[in-house]
Amino acid sequence: MRKALYILADLEDRDMLWLAQHGHVRALADGAVLIAAGQPIDDLFFVTDGEFAVISPAGQPLATLGLGDVAGEMSFVEKALPSATVRAQGAARVLAVPRAAILAAFAQDAGFAARFYRALAVFLSDRLRSLSAPVGGTAELDEGLLDTLSDAGDRFVRLIALLEGRER
Repeated sequence: MRKALYILADLEDRDMLWLAQHGHVRALADGAVLIAAGQPIDDLFFVTDGEFAVISPAGQPLATLGLGDVAGEMSFVEKALPSATVRAQGAARVLAVPRAAILAAFAQDAGFAARFYRALAVFLSDRLRSLSAPVGGTAELDEGLLDTLSDAGDRFVRLIALLEGRER
């Protein structure tokens, strides 16, 4: 869930509500492909349940995504085709938010755009730091994130509840 906190720490409650209202929950069976390397994607994905394997075109495992992780963010930011395949490992769910809807919202709300892109930048920065951390070690949490950690965790729990229809 740590990855979700990077995204949610910079977003406001109204941003989360917007994502929940404009996205749709997609359930995937074990082995189902969420993202295929080299194939265009139209959504940005937030993992809400289960795990996904990130696999290189050569078939090498690159990473495992879990609760709170984001998939498709690189293609969202740079408009390039995905360089890896993302496959469900067991039953899993994602919140799929259409890229076109997000970009339309950015055009209407520059504040949302700024918060969202900052959140993605911090998320990607953490991913890079994690890759360069000593073997067996972990990257330290950003001090700015620590200040908003509790709020971000609560926000993620509320997002899941909204998607499951337990909260309005």
